[in-house]
Amino acid sequence: MTPQRLRLPMPSPSAEPLTWSDLPHAPAPGTALVMLNDLVEGQAQMVSVTQAPGAADSATDFKVLVLRNGTQVHAFANRCPHFGVPLAARQSQLIQTPYVSVSCNVHYSRFRWSDGVCETGECVGEALLSVPVVVDAQGQVCIATAPSAAKG
Repeated sequence: MTPQRLRLPMPSPSAEPLTWSDLPHAPAPGTALVMLNDLVEGQAQMVSVTQAPGAADSATDFKVLVLRNGTQVHAFANRCPHFGVPLAARQSQLIQTPYVSVSCNVHYSRFRWSDGVCETGECVGEALLSVPVVVDAQGQVCIATAPSAAKG
């Protein structure tokens, strides 16, 4: 008698995240990101939210791009929708045109500053995952607790 092989179903490819909070290591709403006064006007700043206390730039960090235009702040997960790779591994590698765009340094897809929609590159029409943020009374930029509370 020939032993029968057990046939297991093939795992389905993981679904693309629909929101920033679907990403691994996403911080909780209310998490403080950076002080508004520490953001350079017209620049995108990469902010790491450390999930493992005491770990410096660990694999569990969640990286957010925070963009400032006056008192208006936008934030996006540091993840290109084309292949799911980071736009940049660190701040010094971030390609940006102040007030206009940020770009992926893998395939150079360019995303609008105002809403994260890809204008040129491999993923035209797709968008960066927006992270809703608010600026509290102390000037701290925090992840909004509800999408309707987000201002920026």
